[in-house]
Amino acid sequence: MDGTSKTGPVPISAGHTASGAFLDALQDAGVEYIFANFGSDHPGLVEALAEARAHGRKLPKVITCPNEMVALTAAQGHAQVSGRAQAVVVHVECGTQSLAGAVHNVDKGRVPVLIFAGASPFTQFGEMRGSRNEFIQWIQDVHDQRGILRGYMRYDAEIRSGRNMRQMVFRALQFAQSDPKGPVYLMGAREVMEEVVPPAATDPADHVPIGPAALPTDAVEALLADLLAARRPLIVTSYLGRNTRAVEELRRLVGALGIGVLDSVPNAVNLPHDDPMHQGCQWNEPQQNPVLAEADLVVVIDSDVPWIPTVSKPREGVRIWHLDVDPLKQQMPVWSIPARRVFRAHAETALAQLNAGLKRITPNSGPLDERRAFWAARHAERRAALVRMEQPGTGDSITPEYLTAQVRALMDERTLILNEGITNYPVICNHIAPTRAGQMLNSGGGSLGWAGGAAIGAKLADPSLTVISMLGDGCYLFSQPSTVHWMARRYSTPFLQIVFNNRGWKAPRFSTLAVHDKGYAAAADDLDVAFDPPPDHAAIAAAAGGAFARKVERASDLPAALEAAMHAVKHEGRAAVLDVWLPHLMA
Repeated sequence: MDGTSKTGPVPISAGHTASGAFLDALQDAGVEYIFANFGSDHPGLVEALAEARAHGRKLPKVITCPNEMVALTAAQGHAQVSGRAQAVVVHVECGTQSLAGAVHNVDKGRVPVLIFAGASPFTQFGEMRGSRNEFIQWIQDVHDQRGILRGYMRYDAEIRSGRNMRQMVFRALQFAQSDPKGPVYLMGAREVMEEVVPPAATDPADHVPIGPAALPTDAVEALLADLLAARRPLIVTSYLGRNTRAVEELRRLVGALGIGVLDSVPNAVNLPHDDPMHQGCQWNEPQQNPVLAEADLVVVIDSDVPWIPTVSKPREGVRIWHLDVDPLKQQMPVWSIPARRVFRAHAETALAQLNAGLKRITPNSGPLDERRAFWAARHAERRAALVRMEQPGTGDSITPEYLTAQVRALMDERTLILNEGITNYPVICNHIAPTRAGQMLNSGGGSLGWAGGAAIGAKLADPSLTVISMLGDGCYLFSQPSTVHWMARRYSTPFLQIVFNNRGWKAPRFSTLAVHDKGYAAAADDLDVAFDPPPDHAAIAAAAGGAFARKVERASDLPAALEAAMHAVKHEGRAAVLDVWLPHLMA
């Protein structure tokens, strides 16, 4: 009932609504943040949030996101650091579409996140609270809103009543956080979200994620036998290190048995780069990888692209094992490798089984010592070659290798690198050379613009981190930098952003030349991929979020610029952008 107070009339409560039940369910499920872009479909949520605050009821913190794609990249960055799903709220089908390529990334990167969108009201004459009262509610009513994202979701559903709201939220999160993890999508019309419902007592513990899959006992024994019998065993992985606990299990196994480890298109730190068994990273290099060619046994663990068979693959007849939580690659219409032993298995669990099984064996130490020495020598040769590349270019120009090495010199144990270098993916990976699990991440997908919002999410997940986002100039523009840097200032999430500026999109040029190496494009001076004249990238961040901003064109200026930028981030509490000019992409 209403009344008066010293500050004026007391608002009339609408009662416990479906919107309130949705927020309570998120809170009880452990969701910490709602990355929100509210619209006309969310009056129930806005009211429920205001009512909860008025009564001091704890709910997830709302992060206002002026762009939907940044909302989802921020939720992704948080989950990649914390391992916990967060929530994103967007506006009907328009906001759903504005999530853009970030949807691809959370799907392909297997990142748990709950996306909720409102829907246009389904009544138009005032039959229910929330009925249509704005012209856009006719325009935004579409046949299959869920279908926009269905191909990328682990689960999608429409909320038809607030009475089972908690069950729907907990079930969606159960899907999101069960292997193979990924995004889920819920939607609910205004009338449903305004429904007054009795409080429900559904326990989130009734919807726990499925447990990790283990290898069968006979497979553990058979794989150990193959590993011991091989002369040059090799593990190929891409994202085993998304689970940092799996990294230690891998390190124990390969050190004990002298197994080389090759990162193929790595999404995380799968084995620290200073481990002598680490044999480098492969990406799109147009030649046979010598490590892969050397192997006489290959174990693929957690990899979507272990090799590109038109240019690089294991030699004919090599025995191949494949372990993955999704070995069928159910989201990929075309996929295969010639593995004869394939298992749906959780990497940490399977590696722990192998390590436990190894304790029951007393292998001949001679061959193992030889294998360790072989891989360690290859590792040392590779590292020496990388160091030789870390020099400035001619005429005080800046090379990507020199830039990355200068950043590496500033890192400590609390530094997180976000790698969205695209054509400089390998450079950043090789020359940052991360030495601990979780020290470097990328989006896990192929849609650009992740590294800005992800930096905000990572800082929210762990404010003690020093986050350095290293990305191409094309990615910087894709990332919605004005939104990113407004949010960084608004929510006190300072980070350093280093733009590898080659004045355009280098990747399309590389792709064209790989197919038409002697065609017209190879001889052309302009391929319609250059950004000339280039935007002032750093100034965008300064204008939108008060960021430290500097353009760097000479190698001799780079160390001082990096030091000043890090000071702004660590001591002034503001984001920093260095627009670092590399040789032009058409040079």
